[in-house]
Amino acid sequence: MPSFTAFHGKKCLSQGSDAVVALAAKAVLDDLPGADVLIFDDETGRQVDFNLNGNREEVVARLDGSANAKKPVKRAPGRPKLGVVAREITLLPRQWDWLSEQPGGASATLRKLVDAAKSAGAPRERQRKAQAATDRFMIAMLGDQPGYEEAARALYAGDAASFRKRIEGWPTDLKAHVERLAAPAFKP
Repeated sequence: MPSFTAFHGKKCLSQGSDAVVALAAKAVLDDLPGADVLIFDDETGRQVDFNLNGNREEVVARLDGSANAKKPVKRAPGRPKLGVVAREITLLPRQWDWLSEQPGGASATLRKLVDAAKSAGAPRERQRKAQAATDRFMIAMLGDQPGYEEAARALYAGDAASFRKRIEGWPTDLKAHVERLAAPAFKP
């Protein structure tokens, strides 16, 4: 389930689902119009905008409705109920020959190869995504803090001790969020 975090200035307002965070942000903005409230997607570290106009029910309805829903994808022939999507790939004749000799055919073999490659690279991919999300959040919220550049270098170098040392003087809530986002970046 997607997770979001809202900040009012340097203080964490709320963390959780889109509805929980949007309603917390709306409450602050209702009390303090023009307040400095930013919402971030915890998976990507990107800032997101929710339409907070209207009452609570309207805000939640927009989050659950078509405003955030993906547009329907036109299904091509194949196995649409399984989510199979037909696309073109380009291979050399010797590669097509090898694929045609595999049990289950070319499509089944390619699916197995993709799944195996994803599994083999999963830890590194999780680390890369955590680094990118942490860096995006740090740029947006902490780019002017002392030690930011050194912390970013330590993040990408995988040096957890140096990273923690560089961020220790940062505002408490922001530092805690950065540590949470960065945690997968330092796992082996």
